[in-house]
Amino acid sequence: MKKLKKLEPLGTESLVDKVETRLLMFFKENKLVPGDAIPKEIDFATSLGVSRTVVREALLRLRTLGLVESKKRRGMILKQPDIINNFARILDPTLLGEDTLKQLFELRLILEMGMADFLFENRNEEDLDELEKIVAAEEATDTHQIRFSLDKEIAFHGKLYQMSNNVTLQKFQDLLLPVFNYVYLKDTENTNLDDYHYSEGEFVSHRMLLETLREGTPETFRNAMRRHLEPHFDHALKTGGR
Repeated sequence: MKKLKKLEPLGTESLVDKVETRLLMFFKENKLVPGDAIPKEIDFATSLGVSRTVVREALLRLRTLGLVESKKRRGMILKQPDIINNFARILDPTLLGEDTLKQLFELRLILEMGMADFLFENRNEEDLDELEKIVAAEEATDTHQIRFSLDKEIAFHGKLYQMSNNVTLQKFQDLLLPVFNYVYLKDTENTNLDDYHYSEGEFVSHRMLLETLREGTPETFRNAMRRHLEPHFDHALKTGGR
């Protein structure tokens, strides 16, 4: 086992919070990595001058976050946390405030603007053909209105996330779907897209985005995506108090 630096005793206020903070500092100062064993509860309690109950509660918080776990014959060890899983526990639109939902939706807009270079780096004919099928299915039910079905919107943009080849981004997109559904529906209920005045006079459809992905550049794709999402950007910026 690595030779570990000792912990200093702490005060009496907000003990569990302070113990949690001190434990995290202890892990960093000793350069512990996932898989490394950590001292026992009693050792932490003695070093910090607190009860085992306080240490146990602090460790339980870290266990809930996926930072520590118990192993047979090894005791407590550090663990690589699953960040996405932690988000998944709380990312329910019915449990979040309007401001949080709005900011998460804005995050989705930012992500889609930022993935252009990765899409062009990773695109291949198979992916483009799949996007073609999604667009063709959408056009087969075209009502000559800008308001397209939410399932087609999710299918097209979900495929873009997949093409980024970033697994964390794909998982995060899956988590954002309930938020996207919730805020998107509210946006489109309050905005008639057919009457919306686009800054460059034309709505950029999924077909146009696909053609730009085939023949354009990351920069032209970013511009096209910005125009495609313009009503949502416009709504977010107008109501954001920025």
